[in-house]
Amino acid sequence: MRGKQDPGGITRREFLEIGTAGAVVAAAGPALAQPAQQPPRAKGPRVWLDLDQKELDDAYDQSVYAPNQPQITGRYATNSEITRARLGAPRRFAYGSAPVEGLDVFTAKRRNAPINIFVHGGAWRGGLARNYAFPAESFVSAGANFVVLDFSPVQDFAGNLSMMAEQVRRAVAWVHRNAKEFGGDANRLYLSGHSSGAHLAGVVLVTDWRKEFDLPADTVKGGLLCGGMYDLKPVRLSARSSYVKFTDEMEHALSTQRHLGRLNCPVVLAHGTLETPEFQRQTRDFAAAVKAAGKPVQFLTAQGYNHFEIFETLASPYGLLGRAALEQMKLVLG
Repeated sequence: MRGKQDPGGITRREFLEIGTAGAVVAAAGPALAQPAQQPPRAKGPRVWLDLDQKELDDAYDQSVYAPNQPQITGRYATNSEITRARLGAPRRFAYGSAPVEGLDVFTAKRRNAPINIFVHGGAWRGGLARNYAFPAESFVSAGANFVVLDFSPVQDFAGNLSMMAEQVRRAVAWVHRNAKEFGGDANRLYLSGHSSGAHLAGVVLVTDWRKEFDLPADTVKGGLLCGGMYDLKPVRLSARSSYVKFTDEMEHALSTQRHLGRLNCPVVLAHGTLETPEFQRQTRDFAAAVKAAGKPVQFLTAQGYNHFEIFETLASPYGLLGRAALEQMKLVLG
């Protein structure tokens, strides 16, 4: 005789049998779900410091160390849309003749306000100014203009990174010469950059402004560089050389750490503790080199932040990068 049916149509006995079997499966589940243990990878010949080729390639590929990259960079774009909805569309100016050579300016309410120019990242291969607008509200609220640059990806220059750096230099020179057009103070111009944008911004900071642009030697009054690369030798040895056509001349010219004699402003350097070991080492070594050269430098670490998460702190006046940038510009809130 079958036991009493429950409303779901099974007997109490069947329910208990299923429950018992489920418990066994649940208990075994974690063990069954574990993938087979892979033997440790044999380490190859050392290519840079103690890193073999795979380790070096991974150390210059942030996605290996930040699996949540798509979600975070998606927030960059979404929060930039929200920022434009609150502040209004930025003013768009051309700094050159190529269609991509433009910049977005979020203007402060008062005239003759300081300027922060932001250089975005993207492994030198991508990124658009419109997706990096979200820090603008913090700067505008503090009384500063916020400028975001567009520039060509390196593949458009057949791998010539020097041409990208030249675009960014020309953009900064344009802002200095035309600051009054949007109510900016050319004598209070600051630069910030993240990732490959921090590399490019670093190159800008050691520009010979008098020689190359007939501008003051201290055209840029301060820089904030986060998660960047400041010596290209190890980068050249990594998988990035598959799309950047490095030469000895390019490596030397675009390694900011080798040209500290031309650094004419204080710098803030930062990295997250969850960034790749090489990006952390690059920042530490650059900070030490700037200090050894007798130049003003502030070194910050963001505990528990990966490469993409740390950039979001620029959007808050109380975030690690946001406060540092505003302090550097003498615009601290609170």
